[in-house]
Amino acid sequence: MSKQFLRLGVPKGSLQDATLKLFDKAGWKIKLHDRNYFPDIDDERIKCSLARAQEMSMYVENGTFDVGLTGMDWIKENKSDVVVVDNLIYSKVSNGKARWVLCVKGDSPYNKPEDLEGKHISTELVGFTKEYFASRGINVDVSFSWGTTEAKVVEDLCDAIVEITETGTTIKANGLKIIAEMMETNTQLIANKVAWEDPEKRKLIEEINLLMQGALRADKMVGLKMNLPKDKLAELNGTLPSLNFPTVAELQDPNWLSVEVVVEEKIIRDLIPQLKEFGAEGIIEYALNKVI
Repeated sequence: MSKQFLRLGVPKGSLQDATLKLFDKAGWKIKLHDRNYFPDIDDERIKCSLARAQEMSMYVENGTFDVGLTGMDWIKENKSDVVVVDNLIYSKVSNGKARWVLCVKGDSPYNKPEDLEGKHISTELVGFTKEYFASRGINVDVSFSWGTTEAKVVEDLCDAIVEITETGTTIKANGLKIIAEMMETNTQLIANKVAWEDPEKRKLIEEINLLMQGALRADKMVGLKMNLPKDKLAELNGTLPSLNFPTVAELQDPNWLSVEVVVEEKIIRDLIPQLKEFGAEGIIEYALNKVI
């Protein structure tokens, strides 16, 4: 790709920090500048630009960017004709998905979407919300919210809101209740159709996806290395979780083995005491950058 660049759109806003960390773990360092929207990246094949996630799919569709990251919600909202390369299950809070939910005040008499017939709803996701209610034959008035959406229903500026949440904490903190879950969404790696058909660009996009997926997979896993009595290996193999099988190597002492595995981080606190019971010694836990 000596004469052309891959134009990469990086989401500005709530996903920005998580995206930069993910790229860093995948192998690309992106450096932001205070006064412009064009970050530096340590790969001469790529040029970066910042754009709001809400607009990213439109910029990818019209060719401003060859590839970008945005939520499936905004792809649907904008009805963008792009190539969805892969899911990137990450967020600003956790390695999980977010939900667009229909909310009303905690003491509201409305308990289901049908109760909102003829009512006013405020949201940033206007198009999808209109389609959601129209498909159910419910007549509502939907207006665009420029922010602080939760406050609008609290202050009786609308009857309900459609808002995105990951944990529900902010919604509960504002005294609201969820009466319907409308859409589940997560970040997608998307590509312009023309760029996707370009062999060089497609190869680089697939390379980026491979390494980012490896970084995401590694985020929930750790490596364990230990010395284990040889006569305990068969028993341990029946109980020790790993990606496939433990890596086993002979030691100078013929009665001992070196055993290495990759496991989910959430089981470590229970697993290490079990390993000690099996006679394991010199247990080392280490972080992983990628699991491919």
